[in-house]
This record gives sequence, C-alpha cells and structure tokens, in this order.
Amino acid sequence: MGNTHASLDDILAEDMHHWYNKFMRESPSGLITLFELKSILGLQGMNEDANSYVDQVFFTFDTDGDGYIDFVEYIAAISLMLKGGINQKLKWYFKLFDQDGNGKIDKDELETIFTAIQDITRNRDIVPEEVVALIFEKIDVNGEGELTLEEFIEGAKDHPDIMDMLKKLMDLTPVLVIIVEGRQKPINAS
Repeated sequence: MGNTHASLDDILAEDMHHWYNKFMRESPSGLITLFELKSILGLQGMNEDANSYVDQVFFTFDTDGDGYIDFVEYIAAISLMLKGGINQKLKWYFKLFDQDGNGKIDKDELETIFTAIQDITRNRDIVPEEVVALIFEKIDVNGEGELTLEEFIEGAKDHPDIMDMLKKLMDLTPVLVIIVEGRQKPINAS
C-alpha cells in the first residue's frame, strides 16, 4: 500500500456516489460549517491572516450565503479546483483576493492572502511582496494601485510567469489530498 497519494486523474475518476459517501462521513448532517471545515483540514490555532483566508475560502464556496457548505457546493468547489478552466479559476482567485468586496484588488489584499496561504501550506518558496510587486508592475497598466477583474484575468493570461506563480501559490493539492483521503488515522505507523 505504501505512502501514495491519489492522483488528480484518480480523483476525477471517482463517481458521485463515492464523493457523497466521503462528504457524509465527514459531515453526517449534510452541511459543513466553517468550524468543521477547519477541523477537517486540521487548521486550528492559525494566525489572524491565515484564519481570515480560510474564512474567505469558506464564504467563497458557500455560494448561497447560508453559512454552510452543502453537498452541491462541495462538489462545485472540488470540480472547480480539479477541472475548472483558467477563466473560472482566475475569477475564483479574484473573488478570494477581493476581501472587501469592492470589485477591485489592491496590493495589501494580495499580500495578506499570499502570506496567509504560506502560513497554511508552510511553503515559503515565493516572497509575497515580490509576487505582488511583479503582478502590479506587469498588470496594473494604468498605475492605479488596484486591479479590476478584467485587468486581473487578461494580465494573468498575458504573462505566463505571473500565471505560473499564481498556480504555485494557489495550489490546493494538499487540501484535496486531505479531502480525498479523509482524516483516517494510519493503521500502522511503520
């Protein structure tokens, strides 16, 4: 059996019934609260930025705003992460980055999110301030210090280096592995 993780192809091949069983095993009520999501992902005791990032992810996936992620929202979120087109993912990233909901993202919002992601993933390969400076240097052509959704999408698509950095920073594979494999404890620790 070993120490292998499911590949994205394996995850995509699983049928809806299987996903439903996983969902109900994690949340027998059929609804996942913010607290339960943090528990499922093992994200208690985070700093304030990381905590607000997880909150923002939850509220982004809670599309009907009822304070719960139901099975349909759960599948939509997993589907977006696994199969979503680049425009869908960029729109989702934008919504996640736009913390104040004003339809624009500024440098502070981006730095806060990137720092929070690093606090959660423990991946510090990329310096948030440098990424943000590069993004705004290349994408903010008007020099306003803010990016609209259109500027963000077009800029990311026009600059492969920025797209690569976003993909690396926003890689949710560790989260998917936890969701797919569940919180089961290893049978033996050899």
